[in-house]
Parts: sequence; C-alpha cells; structure tokens
Amino acid sequence: MRLACADDSFRLLRPHRAVLQLIAALGVEGVDLFLCGNRSIVRPEDVRDDIPGAARRIAADVRAAGLVVSDVFVIPWTDLEAMAPNHPDPEQRKASRDLFGDMLELAERLESPGITILPGIHWPGERWEASLARASEELAWRAEQAGAEGLRFSVEPHVGSVVPTPEQAKRLVEETPGLELTLDYSHFVRQGMPEEEVDVLAPHARHVHVRGAAQGRIQTSVADNTTDFERMLDVLRGAGYDGYLALEYVWLQWERCDECDNLAETIILRDRLRAALAGEPWSYPDV
Repeated sequence: MRLACADDSFRLLRPHRAVLQLIAALGVEGVDLFLCGNRSIVRPEDVRDDIPGAARRIAADVRAAGLVVSDVFVIPWTDLEAMAPNHPDPEQRKASRDLFGDMLELAERLESPGITILPGIHWPGERWEASLARASEELAWRAEQAGAEGLRFSVEPHVGSVVPTPEQAKRLVEETPGLELTLDYSHFVRQGMPEEEVDVLAPHARHVHVRGAAQGRIQTSVADNTTDFERMLDVLRGAGYDGYLALEYVWLQWERCDECDNLAETIILRDRLRAALAGEPWSYPDV
C-alpha cells in the first residue's frame, strides 16, 4: 500500500500546480484528482471542451511535482441530484453518461489506475429497490466502458447515497458486474456503525480514502478521531488490498468539514499511517 493525497484537501490554494507541489512536499507518491462541478480547483466544466489539452497540462504539472495520478474522482455538481447516475429523468441520465465518457477519457490520458464516482441516491417517492436497480444498471454500463479502456471503476458509498450502509453497499457491488468500491470508513463511523461491520467491504475495495472521524462527525482531527486505522490496515492487508491510501481531509462547510486544519491533520495522519505500514509504534506529536 502506498500513500496519496487528495488535491481537494487544499482547495483554497491556487494555482493547481501549487497544490501539487504542496502534496509532493508531504512525501507521498500519488495525487487524487478531484473534479466537482462548480466547486473543485479543476472542474469538469473547465476541461470538457478540450480533454486532450487539459490532460496534457495536468499531466505536465503532476510530473513536474514528481507525483503520479492515483485516482480521478468525479462529482457532477455541488448537489447529489444533478446528473446522478440513477436519476429518474432519462435526459439527466444521458447527461451523466456523457460526462462520464469525457471524464473517463481524461482519466485514461492521465494514466490513472481508475475512476471514482458517487453511486446515486435513494430518490424520494420511490422504493429503495427501484433506486438501487437503476443505479446498478447504470453503474454496470460505466464499469464496462472503463474496462474497455483498461481502467478500473468504483463508487464511494457515502452518507446520503443510495447505499449508506455496508450491507447495502455490498449488495450493490455484488449485483453490478465490474463494479468496485472506493472505501472510506469515515462515512460509516459518522453514522455510529461499528468498524467491524464495514470490514465486509474490504475485499471489494479498489481505492481507499482515509481521514479522522467519529460518531456524528464525518471529519475530525486525528486527536478526536475514533477510527482504529491500524486495525483497518490489517483488514485491508487480509483482503489483499495493495492500492493507494489517499489522505482525504477536505475543506467545505458540509458536515462542518471546515473546522479542521487540513495541513496539520494531513501530516499527522500521514505519519500515523506510515508507522502502521512499517509495523512501528506511533504516538501523537508533542509540540
């Protein structure tokens, strides 16, 4: 397992190459490129008119920083409804497929090992099984498209999604050919679920996000975190996981994620994970 960091951790920093240089200074190998409509540093609407040109620029900056792209994570817009893969409106689903095609080309040109999106939501006014079935159908199509380009494809089960629990996420991935998971324990810890219940998803993990969390808080400092990262890594090892561990502190008002010092917490979490990977003891820094 290797360490990466999300460029979204430092959203306030500009230009993007400065973010990449900061991530490189952290001593990690990879960068998770996050593209969210109307929100991220690099946005889908800013690159879709010229995917080859955007890929050349981003790749040059990534190489100059001494990094590689560890994942491409795409969210269509700032809400969960717009262009969701399981949107009830066929026009929205078509727009979602078109966006995925463009972002898949970007990920392939950036030599990313895979691409992550959100799985969709449980739509008001319909049975959960109907929302799940439509998500499974759409995600299977995306997995097929990604596989044809030599990329792996995953969704991140999250708070507010059609699969907010480990049991539901497991059902989705088992019923959807080619689908894998971008696993983030924080979404389940925040809901008060025992970490052991999340472990069933480890065999399906293609990519892993890591940040501090506690019941009621999807993002906390490492000091306030309750997640047993050392145990989590043992579970991932046992499942044969050998991908990236992406440090994913984010800065936004959603879920009070703007209350962390992202740089300090990223460094502290990096050191804790490094120690765990090396089988060495770790203690909270005394400053």
